[in-house]
Amino acid sequence: MSNTKITKIKKYRKPLNLNIGMIIFGVILVYVIVCVISYFHTGRISRYEVQEGSLAADNIYRGIALRDESVVYTTAAGYVNYYAREGERVAKNDLVYVVDETGRLNESMEGIALGENTLSEKELAEFRNEIVNFSHGFDSRDFESTYDFKYSLKNTVFKLANANMMENLGSLDSGAGGSIVNYAYAPESGTVAYWTDGYEDLTASDVTAEIFEEKEYEKHPLMSNDLIAVGDAAYKLASDENWSLVIPIEPDRGAKLQEEGYIKVKFLKNQYESWGEVRLLNNSDGKTYLQLSFNNSMAAFLSDRFLDIELIVEDERGLKIPVTSIVQKEFFLIPEDYVIPGGSGGRGSIVRQCYLEDGSISSEMLEVDLYNFDEEAKEYYLDSSILNTGDILYKLDSQETFTVSRRATLIGVYNMNKGYADFKQINILYQNEEYAIVKSNTRYGLNVYDYIALDASTVSDDQFINQPNVQP
Repeated sequence: MSNTKITKIKKYRKPLNLNIGMIIFGVILVYVIVCVISYFHTGRISRYEVQEGSLAADNIYRGIALRDESVVYTTAAGYVNYYAREGERVAKNDLVYVVDETGRLNESMEGIALGENTLSEKELAEFRNEIVNFSHGFDSRDFESTYDFKYSLKNTVFKLANANMMENLGSLDSGAGGSIVNYAYAPESGTVAYWTDGYEDLTASDVTAEIFEEKEYEKHPLMSNDLIAVGDAAYKLASDENWSLVIPIEPDRGAKLQEEGYIKVKFLKNQYESWGEVRLLNNSDGKTYLQLSFNNSMAAFLSDRFLDIELIVEDERGLKIPVTSIVQKEFFLIPEDYVIPGGSGGRGSIVRQCYLEDGSISSEMLEVDLYNFDEEAKEYYLDSSILNTGDILYKLDSQETFTVSRRATLIGVYNMNKGYADFKQINILYQNEEYAIVKSNTRYGLNVYDYIALDASTVSDDQFINQPNVQP
């Protein structure tokens, strides 16, 4: 037993045998893991393909009509009978109405035959015009306008009957035993209207948003055979054919329309079209209004205070882009004499002062992107990432220098055509909440079928774009 030799057995460790295949596999695995993590932690960048288009603006507005009108008050009490028709133009001292103080005039009229109640072609045409105008402008949501139409027709009937009455008024007056009526004549020439609403003295600068709510608005018709007192409103006169319509409008659009000077307007009540002179108003309530002034058709709308109209304007056409694509970027302003244009792709060159290793002053030529050129100021817009405040530039073939300092901003989008975020200036023609129409074929701007970042907030300058997600 003492001669027995005990042998200790150890486990053999297999040596690590690395080869080039395992190394490559490991590198690829790490790269894939990093890419996956980066994918889930990086915001998605969607691209938008620029197309030509237009924005269909809402051109329907409701406006308030303003005229040079004055209310005429009666000086006698009794039953009123109108002679002049509404919308008829009367001269100074023309008979407008009579007032029967005793009421015996109507009693006398009942016993006298006024002939057959036939209407002339002119009278029939008046009825037809009233009915057609009402049917064109009727809106079931505004049923109250039906009552205005009823009063208008009723007044027309009374006025036609009163025209016959006036032919016999002389004999009736003398047969009734003395003067029983008062004759009322027009104090000046003008167009007659038989209603009031308290807005006769309203001016364009007095218009507020509260007026268009029409909550407190009341139109008071003046009817024949009504009993009136001294000092009551008898009728009103519109003395001038010139009149205007005031509509609420967005400030930007109002400013653009004012530049046109005149706008074609369609009145929805009767489809009549006319040109209105444009004036922009900023009234006391802080709102913006557009005053459209006309020199015709006043009598056609004399019975209306509020009118619905359509502005006949051309839709702006250009490149249609989402509002989310628009961004502002800051640039340095460099005088034209210090920029050498003519580089490839709309680029240019500048000569900038620099220092050598030994501290001596020298110059270097840099190729730069040109983002815009101001024709009036004769200045180029250069990227602020290339230059710094205080850099000194040389004029070509001269020792004159310019120190970089002044900045300005441009509105634009990030172009993705080259695979990275490249700022392009845009000139906005019209914009709503979702899209903007920008001018096409500009020197430093966009072209149709360009790709831009759908959301500018997800992109930074010169960022590389690898994702091909495209929004039409």
